[in-house]
Amino acid sequence: MKICLFGGTFDPPHIGHLLIAQTVCEAENFDKILFIPAYSPAHKNGITRIDHRINMVKIAIKDNPKFEYSDVDVIRKGTSYSIDSIIDIKKKLKVKKDEIYYLIGSDSLIDLKNWKKPREILKEAKVIVAIRPGFRPSDIPHWILKDVHFANIPRFELSSSKIRSRWVEDLTIRYMVTLPIWDYINKNNLYSR
Repeated sequence: MKICLFGGTFDPPHIGHLLIAQTVCEAENFDKILFIPAYSPAHKNGITRIDHRINMVKIAIKDNPKFEYSDVDVIRKGTSYSIDSIIDIKKKLKVKKDEIYYLIGSDSLIDLKNWKKPREILKEAKVIVAIRPGFRPSDIPHWILKDVHFANIPRFELSSSKIRSRWVEDLTIRYMVTLPIWDYINKNNLYSR
């Protein structure tokens, strides 16, 4: 089995997340992509409650048989670190390094050297990178670059923070999130001022 882990805050999950996941799933022939909402992201404050983020992830991925929600960070609680998620899932699913991939954006790759146990992340999983606009590999240390794989997928310029700020400014987020996610945000009044 070939599995890709896709961790993030998902506040909210948007079309870019889904397009990247679907495209990388097809390009790399993954059996499944596990969406892992961070219980408490290490470097973000003021995020939406975890129950809302879980509900939105489940809504966003429900119609794709290759996409699954993983509660690994929620069960562990505390600050969510990628290395902990990777190790927990490897134990739970009994998979080897050549069967498990960890998907990150090139914006995250730039900061990977500052993450908890970055060398261990590279040892425990194959890191696959979705390139975002403006990315320059020269910003990445060689010891990281030699162990990552760049996905050959289209680039999407969309972020959850942009969606939240547009919502607050009463601008449309149509076509940025699926209609069920838009309905959920609206019904639960998630990003009001």
